[in-house]
Amino acid sequence: MKALFIGGTGLISSACSELALERGIELFILNRSRSEKYPLPEGARLLVGDVHGDEASLAALLASHEFDTVVDWIAFTPQDVERDLRLFNGRTNQFVFISSASAYQKPPSHYLITEETPLENPFWEYSRNKIACEELLMQAHRQQHFPVTIVRPSLTYGPSQISLCVNSWEHPYTVIDRMKHGRPVIIPGDGTSLWVLTWNADFAKGFLGLLGNPKAIGEAYHITSDEVLTWNQVYQEVGRALGVDLHIVHVPSDLIAAYDPNAVGSLIGDKINSSVFDNSKIKNLVPDFNCTVPWSEGMRRTLAWFEADPSHQTIDERLNNIWDKILAEYGKAFPGSQSGRH
Repeated sequence: MKALFIGGTGLISSACSELALERGIELFILNRSRSEKYPLPEGARLLVGDVHGDEASLAALLASHEFDTVVDWIAFTPQDVERDLRLFNGRTNQFVFISSASAYQKPPSHYLITEETPLENPFWEYSRNKIACEELLMQAHRQQHFPVTIVRPSLTYGPSQISLCVNSWEHPYTVIDRMKHGRPVIIPGDGTSLWVLTWNADFAKGFLGLLGNPKAIGEAYHITSDEVLTWNQVYQEVGRALGVDLHIVHVPSDLIAAYDPNAVGSLIGDKINSSVFDNSKIKNLVPDFNCTVPWSEGMRRTLAWFEADPSHQTIDERLNNIWDKILAEYGKAFPGSQSGRH
C-alpha cells in the first residue's frame, strides 16, 4: 500500500506513521519541514510542501504520485476540505479525514457515545468546523462516490503531552511544575465527570486497521481507550507518580472561562461533560484493536520524557497568572477552598 500522510509528524500522527512503516506501508509524509519534536520516522519519504500554501504548487508536487490512501491530519476548516477534494477526487482509493470527538453533541443527551450520537457543539468553533468538514465530505461521498473515511479521536496523548483538563497545550509541563512546588491546581466542577484518555500508539493500532479497508469507506469511527476515569482520578494518579500531595481546588467552569476565553470551547464544549465511548464499531472492523496502555502507565512515560530533558520543561506564565487570578477570586467567595490536600 502506498499512503500519503498530510502532516504525519504530530502527537497522534507520529505514532501512526511509525506503525504504518512497521507494517510495510510505503509512506510519504507531506510537511513544510522536519519536526524537531517528532522526527521523520526512518523509512518515510518527505514531500516538502505547505498544504495551506499555494495550491498550484502543491498540485505540481503531487502530480507524479498516485496514493492508495491519503490521510489529512491537519484539515480544520471547510476550505481545507474543499482543497483536498480538488486535489484527490478521482486520485485515491481512500481519503481519511481526522475529525474530533468534540464534535459530538454537547451537552450530551446520553453519557455513552456511539458513532450515531448527533454532531452538535454550540460552544466550540473548532468542533463546528470539523462538523462542517464532515458534512462536505459525506456529501461528496453520496454525490460523487468520494471514498472518505472519517476518524474522530478524543483526548489522545503521547510522550510530549500531559493531558489534563486545565493545562497549557503548548507548555504542558506548567501544571506539573505547579504540583511539584505545592501550588494549587484547578479541576473544573467537582472533578467527577467521566473521561477517557488514549495513548497515541494504542490509537494507532485501531487507525491502521482502517487504511485500505473497503468496509471503512463512507463510515465514521471513533478510536479510544475503554478505561474510564474521573478527572479527580486522573489528577490523583499524577500526584502519586510525582510523589506529592496535590493541592486541588474545584472551580466552576464558567468562572474559569470568564478569565480564559479558550476554556469556553475546551472545557464547556468538551472536557466538563462526561464522555464514555462505545468502541464496538472499530473493534468489529479491526478485531486486533486493543488499548493496552492505561493512564497510570502512559502518564509515567510522559513524565519521564519531560524529566529526561530540561528543555522540555517550559512554563506558560500567562496561564499561570490567569489561574492565580481565578483562584484568588474563588477564594474570596470560599475562603477555605485552597486549604485542602489530596
